[in-house]
Amino acid sequence: MCEEQTVSLVDVLEEDEELEEEASAVLAGSDSDHCSYPLVGFLLQASDRNFRCDCGNRKFSDLQCKLQPEKDDINSLNKYSHNFFGVYCTCRRPYPDPDDPVEDEMIQCVVCEDWLHSRHLGCVVPDCVELQEMICEACMKRSPVLWVYAAHLAAAGPEEPKEEGPGAEEITAKSENHEKDVTEPSCKRSHEEAEPSCRLKELQAGGQKRVQSGAVFWPSGWRSKLCSCASCQLMLSEAGLSFLLDEADTVLEYENKGKTREREQPGTDPLMSALDNLSRVQQLEIIHGYNDMKTDLKDFLQRFAAEGKVVTSEDIRQFFEQQSSKRRRMDAGTFSCS
Repeated sequence: MCEEQTVSLVDVLEEDEELEEEASAVLAGSDSDHCSYPLVGFLLQASDRNFRCDCGNRKFSDLQCKLQPEKDDINSLNKYSHNFFGVYCTCRRPYPDPDDPVEDEMIQCVVCEDWLHSRHLGCVVPDCVELQEMICEACMKRSPVLWVYAAHLAAAGPEEPKEEGPGAEEITAKSENHEKDVTEPSCKRSHEEAEPSCRLKELQAGGQKRVQSGAVFWPSGWRSKLCSCASCQLMLSEAGLSFLLDEADTVLEYENKGKTREREQPGTDPLMSALDNLSRVQQLEIIHGYNDMKTDLKDFLQRFAAEGKVVTSEDIRQFFEQQSSKRRRMDAGTFSCS
């Protein structure tokens, strides 16, 4: 007979700290005092760069934005992907998907910001925490210049097969000319002599290539290695990729901002910060319920600590059953102190 899995009080406290840190990373980087309307083009949330506040425009004629009253009738720069309709990935399925028997993580593309199943990325997900950002295959193919950088900066991918036999040199030459046409439009090639230090040209001269298929995973700090010469800046701007030159645009930077703000404001609960849009009555109800549960849980765990006992999964189950029972009595108006 298997022993029931147990956890120590230290385990519970460490898990609680991890959950609070995750909440701070996601919530504390947001700004409830300033409308996101003027900030389109920046990373507004932990997951969306191309969407700003819609309240108060023609979509919601009866709703006035309290933070930014003056707005255009339409947010013409907003991009409403299929994520706004509750479906994700190339398979365009909801998440969680009740009809999908496979437990699979979803990873967000830093360009299109869609969330994709790991099994639909067209590559093996690297087992390395340093690979912070992913660009999906569709976005890579829309901007072929990214493959040049991927061959030098990204996680190792499959090597490009070498052509053999008659005509191989001609095929290679055609491929290189095509890549040059894609990455160096005529309006930019005219600036070659004025920009001898173009990092992209140096990488292209190296001749290193990789198979142009599957998503690409990039290590921390890879954006700082992109070329920012005038020609490359213009090329990235025309492709809608200027944000890649901004290292503060990353989700990691957003999360670090949230953690830093939380440390600088001790005592601020991320959950409480997320209640701004609720009515006063709803806020008070949630705050009281949340604080009551935290107090009860603390008292509950202190008893185990005082007696030197471990907390089992059954103990936790009973605690939440008691909380549910207590709530039902309060809702029924029959709760009384004993």
